[in-house]
Amino acid sequence: MSIPVLICDDSSFARKQVQRAMPPDWDVEITFASNGEEALAAIKAGRGEVVFLDLTMPVMDGYQTLERIKEQDLPAMVIVISGDIQPEAVARVKRMGAIDFIKKPVDATSLKNVLAAYGLYTE
Repeated sequence: MSIPVLICDDSSFARKQVQRAMPPDWDVEITFASNGEEALAAIKAGRGEVVFLDLTMPVMDGYQTLERIKEQDLPAMVIVISGDIQPEAVARVKRMGAIDFIKKPVDATSLKNVLAAYGLYTE
């Protein structure tokens, strides 16, 4: 059964890049969102069991989105993908409920390792 995966980034190029980095044999159904409001709607609709979330976006940024996911107790495993790799940003998103953090641009090996670490993907 496919895992509903949501890729949320305001850049369509970045969304496609994350999609291309995913293991080709990972059974997923992908939904895209360009901001946090769209992401929350998709999660509530059951299309974001696993969420790849950018931090810097218009309308509602990644921090605000994580806050709402936590407040509303939404069923989403969030992996933040960002170019902001400052230790304080990484620590903050983990405190807010993200399970992990991947630096942009995402490479296939890093993504596969994170997915495997949380039992989301096995070869």
